Amino acid sequence: IIKKSIMLSMSRWMSRPSASVVRRQTPHVVTSLASRLLATKGMYGAQSSTSVSSSPSSSTTMHSTTILSVRRGDEVVVIGDGQVTKNYVVVKPSAQKVRVIGGEGDHQVIAGFAGATADCFTLIERLEAQLSEYPGQLTRACVELAKNWRMDKYMRNLEASIIAVNKDTSLLVTGVGDVLSSEDGILATGSGEDYASAAARALIDIPDLTAEEIARKSMKIAASMCVFTNENFIMHKISLKDDDSAGAGDTEDATKDD
Repeated sequence: IIKKSIMLSMSRWMSRPSASVVRRQTPHVVTSLASRLLATKGMYGAQSSTSVSSSPSSSTTMHSTTILSVRRGDEVVVIGDGQVTKNYVVVKPSAQKVRVIGGEGDHQVIAGFAGATADCFTLIERLEAQLSEYPGQLTRACVELAKNWRMDKYMRNLEASIIAVNKDTSLLVTGVGDVLSSEDGILATGSGEDYASAAARALIDIPDLTAEEIARKSMKIAASMCVFTNENFIMHKISLKDDDSAGAGDTEDATKDD
């Protein structure tokens, strides 16, 4: 396109009487000029792509972990792996990105977060503040968090997502203002979310499997397919059968339980 435009401009210029002297040299001039412009464009294009990839945020890209929530029968489970990856290097294999917040009993909430670590902790603190303002109202707290996330100048730059569950509700909160629930009780986010959610939806039809077993098997499948997910699982669950909720973390290799 550039070469054609240059040829058109030069042909118009040649049509003028003053340009007749240099008409013999014109083809060489046009070819040389077009080659230089194309080379310059390629050089600047390479520099532009390099400058984007070498920006502080992308040169130290922290790939997120995989978080999965499964609700079935009398329990709801949130499980996540512990791998933190900087570009293509594993910098930590056992990060804890699933934790219990929001108090005890009916007010207990399990949150799993994926994304930049500092951003995740900031969002967890904001969610805890909303739960303090609206105790026992997880949906209201998540909606208020999503509103602030989109409207606040500081928060809108946070790159993370949160899965929050209580005994009644499972929600996924994202930075684009979404507060999503799931009809089948399965939610996933992070690098391996597609693998984990697909595996969980395939296993949910097996009647003898508990929510914990489905979550573990699904995360094992995600870890075997996603290079940013390992098998150092952290899991918390809430029992819906009674008021006692199990919240102990589990970092054992899931293969030991199968």
